[in-house]
Amino acid sequence: MRADARRNYDRLLAEARTAFAAHGAEASLEDVARRAGVGIGTLYRHFPNRDALLSAVFEDAVNDLLARSQELLTDPDPCAALVTWLREMVAQAGEYRGLARALMSVSSDNTSALARCNGPIRQAGSALLARAQKAGTVREDVAIGDLLQLTHAIALAAEETPADPDLADRLLLLTLRGLT
Repeated sequence: MRADARRNYDRLLAEARTAFAAHGAEASLEDVARRAGVGIGTLYRHFPNRDALLSAVFEDAVNDLLARSQELLTDPDPCAALVTWLREMVAQAGEYRGLARALMSVSSDNTSALARCNGPIRQAGSALLARAQKAGTVREDVAIGDLLQLTHAIALAAEETPADPDLADRLLLLTLRGLT
């Protein structure tokens, strides 16, 4: 990427993070471009659609979750490791208003740029889940796809109830009691 194109990309990403944090995943892309000092065409050259921009914004969080899953694979308590990782998933999905909904909507759509996060996250979660299942602390019929949808749903519920900051954790614990 040319230096000026790289600068535009970086500015767009920084402004998108700010806009998504302030206004949610449905923030105006025109506003993102304007704040980055470029035209909307430049935004679309770098990010062909909203999902591509969300994916780029969410990429750092995905990398953090992947690294964290590797750390947790050595935890002496496989069930606690899985629960810790799921909590972190809920927190990441709830970071931007509307992100949880967007993640849920692409869970079975492999054509979306946002869906490219699904494969690595699914593999990381599967490893933690398999370890907990092998230890006998999680039922064998629990699937990682179901757990990921649950974490997104919990993040969405918490997003819709901002006056209750403990809701996500209560819902996650309630859900996880059904895993054993």
